[in-house]
Amino acid sequence: MRAEEKIEGDRIFHSEHGYSDLAGIFGKQLEAGGVTVQKNTVVTNIEWRHGKVEITARGPNGDSVVSAPRVLITVPLGVLQSSTRKKGAIRFTPNLPGKKQDAIRNIAMGKIIRVTLRFRERFWEDLPKGRKKGSKTMAGLSFLLSHDEWFPTWWTASPKLPLLVGWAPFRCAERLSGQTESFVAGQGIHALHRLTGMPLQELETLLEHVYFHDWQADPFSRGAYSYGKVGGDGAERALSAPIESTLFFAGEATDLHGNNGTVHGAMASGYRATREIIGSMSAQKATAKASAVRRSQQRLSTKRSYR
Repeated sequence: MRAEEKIEGDRIFHSEHGYSDLAGIFGKQLEAGGVTVQKNTVVTNIEWRHGKVEITARGPNGDSVVSAPRVLITVPLGVLQSSTRKKGAIRFTPNLPGKKQDAIRNIAMGKIIRVTLRFRERFWEDLPKGRKKGSKTMAGLSFLLSHDEWFPTWWTASPKLPLLVGWAPFRCAERLSGQTESFVAGQGIHALHRLTGMPLQELETLLEHVYFHDWQADPFSRGAYSYGKVGGDGAERALSAPIESTLFFAGEATDLHGNNGTVHGAMASGYRATREIIGSMSAQKATAKASAVRRSQQRLSTKRSYR
């Protein structure tokens, strides 16, 4: 809550072109740095020991193996929790240490269905219809909270656009996951009908487009965002900790400052992991230099003894 208050987390903004803007910025930075990105490539196995990692991946041209002294793992928590027999899962050889596995189990992956409905107009600004002069309307609507069994939470966009975002958590999401887009949209429209009193047929006529993604059914996500379980204090720190200066971890589930479940928390964890990797490389160079100095001293000492 303190982390949210610091950034006025109750205020709603969006990038003009969505998250593609952010991906575009990162893409340009990677290109400028000479970094190669392999798309449509799924990591299936990570074989590791201190100072060496071999990654097996399946891409458009079949399987490939790449090696490196270190690897940064930043897949969603749901992928780490998944059975190795399921699509999208990663097999670690040897298995991750017990403390790391405990941390993975002690953080929950939230079940969420989020649907964005685009209408022809912001119909809620005139609600409730038939109001008396001077009475309040929903023109200033930000959040709409209820006990609806399908979509209990809705919010609007800033700047003002004819968009309403519906939020279905936990049990609601379980009922919606795996369903078709038309089913999810239909439940959203029915929820708005119940909450606003707008005629169902009028809502359907005003609806222009539906946007949603079933994160639970996505094998490369298996959930929407993480949160700590009861008794799981410290699990995020344990999940974020490097293993033998070889395996490093980032992603929103590894955030240590209360920003888990957010894009900025994920980004911050990437910078944190990068600092850890650079520190590991510097320490390795320092150790190698110290070893070289000791060997040189030993050789010098040996020559002197012969004299």
